[in-house]
Amino acid sequence: MHRKTTISQRKETLKKLLHVLTLREDAVIQALHDDFGKSAFEAVLTETYFVTSELKTAIKKLRSWASDEIVFPSVLNFPSSDRIIKDPYGNVLVISPWNYPFQLAMLPVIAAYAAGNSVVLKPSELTPNTSEIVSNIISEVFDPIDVEVFQGGAQVAEKLLERRWDYIFFTGSVNVGKKVAQAAARYLTPVTLELGGKNPCIVTAQANLKLAAKRIVWGKFVNAGQTCIAPDYVLVEASVKSRLLQSLKQEIIAAYGERPQKSPDLPRIINKKHWERLVGLIEHHKVVHGGQSDVAELFIAPTIIDESDLASAIMKEEIFGPLLPVIGFSDENQMDNIIGSYEKPLSLYVFTDDRHQADAIIRKHAFGGGCVNDLLSYFANSRLPFGGVGNSGMGTYHGRFGFDTFTHKKPISRKANWLDITLRYAPYGNKVSLLRKWLKWL
Repeated sequence: MHRKTTISQRKETLKKLLHVLTLREDAVIQALHDDFGKSAFEAVLTETYFVTSELKTAIKKLRSWASDEIVFPSVLNFPSSDRIIKDPYGNVLVISPWNYPFQLAMLPVIAAYAAGNSVVLKPSELTPNTSEIVSNIISEVFDPIDVEVFQGGAQVAEKLLERRWDYIFFTGSVNVGKKVAQAAARYLTPVTLELGGKNPCIVTAQANLKLAAKRIVWGKFVNAGQTCIAPDYVLVEASVKSRLLQSLKQEIIAAYGERPQKSPDLPRIINKKHWERLVGLIEHHKVVHGGQSDVAELFIAPTIIDESDLASAIMKEEIFGPLLPVIGFSDENQMDNIIGSYEKPLSLYVFTDDRHQADAIIRKHAFGGGCVNDLLSYFANSRLPFGGVGNSGMGTYHGRFGFDTFTHKKPISRKANWLDITLRYAPYGNKVSLLRKWLKWL
């Protein structure tokens, strides 16, 4: 049951949520560590910071976002005044994933509630500690008629998808995203799908190789590579491939040490099923660095793989783990053909000091979003929309874009009565010549 709330009510509730999150941040950090060994630094940088930042922005901007927009009326409607009214869709279902279980649950909930919707959140069952604290925080802050949490596995999600919703927001795999879209199609329910894909990272001979390697190692192995916008493979110009491989090895050692299993900064794989899948992708004769694993700890070392076979298992699917294939290319056509052999990715990254070269690459290829000479950082700017294209998803959110995603923009034209131009009324007779003159003048 959806109930309409005022802007003031929503602002006060969001302020309360910000206060509770500030008090409970340490508990959230501990839950993330308990679920898959995430360090406090990564928990703050990639989880709690984003949520509190989004909250502060929504609290500050909500009234202006929600206000009617006055637009210039059409001369065809003279005299009239036109505006766009911001209406919530109504009842919203949010299904969130396990890889960033706090951030990717809370951000769409905040955006949907700020827009005036009632929200049901189904968090991931693979991160039970984080899902439990998310549930506790939401029940402490929100009236259950406004925001409610349903915990459980795939069967709970399937049951929820059988219900009729006014909007569905899903973050997860492409395969499950297709099922969500099929369920939504039964009632023509609009959806946002935040999915993934094989994100390329291009390194040209004009790149600062040492800095590129440092940034690639950070962006790939944060969260143990379990990041939808992490690079899935590196395409490097053949003339500098050996130098890049050496730099990547050095940067991994600098970040995680000679014995990365002992590093407190490397999270674990989420469960045994995913661990077994990832270990099965490692062909040890191709490993340049890493390759070690331990099922007891669900550990896989940051691993660099010298790959040349696009038909290999690791190049056939999204990796979603700490394995990074590095592929050489000899010319631009070969690079384009490799990227074009996959579906449109969620992200694309380019390392080069040649601005024209970077601009040509990012304009040539279709992808959700990306960076030049960095990884992931575009995600951190709430003034930029975040979302996929094609197989990597549909719809965007973050900041104002999130509010707009969960808002129906209702156009209204208010006609004045003091003047009534009769040209539009039947009988039309010979009015067509006058109409053509008038339209030509417009």
